[in-house]
Amino acid sequence: MQAVIIAAGESTRFWPLANGIHKSQTFLLGKPLIYWTLKGLKESGILDVIVVHGKDSSMKEMLDRENDLGIRISYVVQEKPLGTGNALFLAKNLITKPFFVLWPNKINSKELIQKMMEEKAEVVMVGANTNTPWDYGVARMEQDRLVEIVENPKEGKEASRIKVIGAYKLSPDFFSYYEKISKHHEADLIEGINLYLKDKKASLLMLDKDAPALKYPWELFGILDILFSMQKDEQIIHPTAKIGEGTILKGSVYIGENCEIGAHNVIRGPVNLEKGVKTGAFLEIKHSIVQEGTHFHSGYLGNSIIGKNCRFGAEFVAANRRLDRKSIACVVQGKKIDTGTTFLGSVVGNETHVGIHAGTMPGVFIGSNCVVGPGTMIFQNVPDNTKFSTQFNTKSSSA
Repeated sequence: MQAVIIAAGESTRFWPLANGIHKSQTFLLGKPLIYWTLKGLKESGILDVIVVHGKDSSMKEMLDRENDLGIRISYVVQEKPLGTGNALFLAKNLITKPFFVLWPNKINSKELIQKMMEEKAEVVMVGANTNTPWDYGVARMEQDRLVEIVENPKEGKEASRIKVIGAYKLSPDFFSYYEKISKHHEADLIEGINLYLKDKKASLLMLDKDAPALKYPWELFGILDILFSMQKDEQIIHPTAKIGEGTILKGSVYIGENCEIGAHNVIRGPVNLEKGVKTGAFLEIKHSIVQEGTHFHSGYLGNSIIGKNCRFGAEFVAANRRLDRKSIACVVQGKKIDTGTTFLGSVVGNETHVGIHAGTMPGVFIGSNCVVGPGTMIFQNVPDNTKFSTQFNTKSSSA
């Protein structure tokens, strides 16, 4: 069998982390997310994979470098962001047999594929229960048969509370149904599948747990938790990493190649530090993800996600809880989104520099290539390429 991984979106809701890359190129445990999905495919016997990526993506170059799995990967470029249906259709000429369609964040792909293979139906969809069905495509059932996927139903009028997740088993004849759509649009994959379901009997495989979606940056935490649960060792320390005197590691911790952790740090997992991360003395890191090359001095980093090659001066503090302990909301594309968690610090893009004694309030995003001045407390999102500083009165007065 074959598999198609759709990694062609613009990842706009993943700002400030998806800066020129697809969100599935974010590194966890030393490898990009899409790598872990590919690894699960290989372990399920799927060695022929098609990856659909965007026009300006570095996906091919990255996977050529990172693919040590022995999988044959073919690449298809989606020139314009015309949706997942179009992305899949572009792979049509490379598909010669029944195939799986996966989103690249399905790091539980091994479990998914193996369970889908056990289903006898020609079409297999995967579902999971949700408390917010209006945010997803949900299954409409008739006598235990999946007959339709209803996209983003109105609250209170849901066909079910079963969301259909990004994992399908289809046959090549699906494309003849997709071509029947009178007017193609960005969300037409579901329309094509619904046409297909009219003639095909589909099996709906229900999961107890689903790998989190990856619309927003904070959903990386759930994926990290799953990745750690899949590892044999709770703490993974690269042989080249250096750990300073008096440093304490608690819980699940990944410390990558050539990291240098200063003296008397406290690292409370789950924590993921990619290669080349450096810290000074007396830094506490709690449940955070840091991409390669970022340096810290002292301070506190709680429930935060930091991009590549950032610099943080002494006594930086990322606050991660509201005083009233309520759920934290973030502003994404101008809209306030409830994260559903009471623990969330800051999310920072690449190449951003922060001065001494600076801090961020819970749920604040800082873009890439920013400069945050010393003593500055950030209460709201900071766009890319911004210099942001608190203005101090530095004039002295005579007694």
